[in-house]
Amino acid sequence: MKTFLVVNPRSAGGETGKRWAEISGQVTRAIGDFGFGFTERAMDAVRLTRDALLDGYDCIAAVGGDGTVNEVVNGFFADGKAINPNAALGLIPRGTGGDFRRAFGWELDLDSALARLRTDKTEPFDVGLVEYVNHQGQKESRYFANIASFGVSAAVAHEVNIGSKALGGNLSFLWGTVKTMAKYKDRKVRLRVDGGEPEELGITVVAASNGRYFGSGMCVAPKAITHDGVFDLTIWHDYGLSDFIIKSKGVYNGDHITWNKTRYLQCRTLEADSDEEVFLEMDGEVPGRLPCRISILPGAIRLKV
Repeated sequence: MKTFLVVNPRSAGGETGKRWAEISGQVTRAIGDFGFGFTERAMDAVRLTRDALLDGYDCIAAVGGDGTVNEVVNGFFADGKAINPNAALGLIPRGTGGDFRRAFGWELDLDSALARLRTDKTEPFDVGLVEYVNHQGQKESRYFANIASFGVSAAVAHEVNIGSKALGGNLSFLWGTVKTMAKYKDRKVRLRVDGGEPEELGITVVAASNGRYFGSGMCVAPKAITHDGVFDLTIWHDYGLSDFIIKSKGVYNGDHITWNKTRYLQCRTLEADSDEEVFLEMDGEVPGRLPCRISILPGAIRLKV
C-alpha cells in the first residue's frame, strides 16, 4: 500500500520531532518510500489526511497519540462519506495516553508498529459519528475512533488537556480524575437508545465505546469490538471519588460492569440532552457539550492490524 505518515512532532513529550530523522530512517528500511507531513496546529492532521487520500495514498498512519488518531480518522471523511472506503488507518503510537492501541494489545515499540505497516493485513473498522453543540453554541459533527463519552470523563479530559501532562499519561489522568471527582456531582440527562423511549437519569459517565479503554487505561467497555457494528454503552451513576480509589482495580480491569452502579448494553445510536451543562469528549478531546446524537458507521474504513 502507498503509505503516508501524519506526524505529531509534539507527541511523546516532543521526542517524536527531535528524533524524526532516526524514526524516519527506520520507517524507510521497513516499508520503503513513504510520504509524511508534520502537524502544526489543532486539526492539522485532518487536512493532511484528506490531502494524502486525494493524492492517492491508501494507508494513512497516525504518528502520535489518541488525539492524532482522532484527527486522522476525521480526515478519512469529506461531505459526510469516506473519501476511500478501502483506505487503511495505521498507527505508530507515540502518545501519552494510548487508549486506542490498548484495545488491540499493541505496545509502544516501533518495531511492532512497523511490522503492522509492512503487511497487507487489514480488517473492517467501525467509526463513530457525533453531532453536538460546540463551545460557541453552534452545531457541529465529528468522527471518533475509540470512545465518545460525557459527564465526569469529559471534565477529567478537559482538566488533563489544559495541564502539562508532565507526570506522563497515566499519572496525569489519575491526578485529573482525583481533582475532578472530588467536586463532581451527577448530572441529570435524558437518554434515548436506538430510537426508543427517552429515560431521564442521573449520570456520572455515559460512554459509547468502539474500543475498550479510556482515561489512560480504564477498561470502560471490556467486551467492545471495533468491527461488530455496535457500540458497547456503559452508564455509570452515583460514582464518587471513593469508588475510584477503593475499587479502582475493577474500573481498570473491567469488573465494574458487574456492579450495581453500572449499566452495560449495546446500541447503534444514542441521543442525549440535559438542562445542565454537560461536556462531551471524543478520544480524549473535548470539542463541546450536550445535546448530542452518537451513531455508528459499521466498517466505514479499514484498519492495519
